[in-house]
Amino acid sequence: MTSPDPINDPLAYQQHLLAILGPDDPATVQEATAVSLAEVAATAGPQLRTIPQPGEWSVLGCIAHVVDAEVAMSGRYRWVLAHDRPPLVGYDQDRWVERLHPPEENVSDLLALFEPLRTANVALWRRSSQEDRARVGLHNERGPESYDLCFRMIAGHDRLHLEQAARTLDQVRERT
Repeated sequence: MTSPDPINDPLAYQQHLLAILGPDDPATVQEATAVSLAEVAATAGPQLRTIPQPGEWSVLGCIAHVVDAEVAMSGRYRWVLAHDRPPLVGYDQDRWVERLHPPEENVSDLLALFEPLRTANVALWRRSSQEDRARVGLHNERGPESYDLCFRMIAGHDRLHLEQAARTLDQVRERT
């Protein structure tokens, strides 16, 4: 199933991420992601940086994007919890991967950034109240989003891009 475009169809993309998560606990899903990212990087080996098709991300690009999303969400969670209906700025995921992650980037550095951010974000979630989870920010592309919604979406997002990384690796290996 093709993922809806997050820029041109942001609400469908939001619903797609929630469907990928399904009824699973978002914190449990998120806690498993760091290990899964390390495993896919190790499995990719020398094909980590190989792009399967022009305009697509390599396995490293997929990992970089998951890390970028965690950086962005770290701020969003805190804005929503600390402020009343703060604006939540969207970002161009392709531009972030292209401009912030050179092809020679060390995947270990990406994982070293991701792991403590994710640990802190899950801990923030676990200590939040139902009232906290209902707090809302105003996403400039998707409209009102609660802390609960944001946290569940990122769990689906993890799964989406881990699967993308696996498909990317399969495509690269089929070509060689």
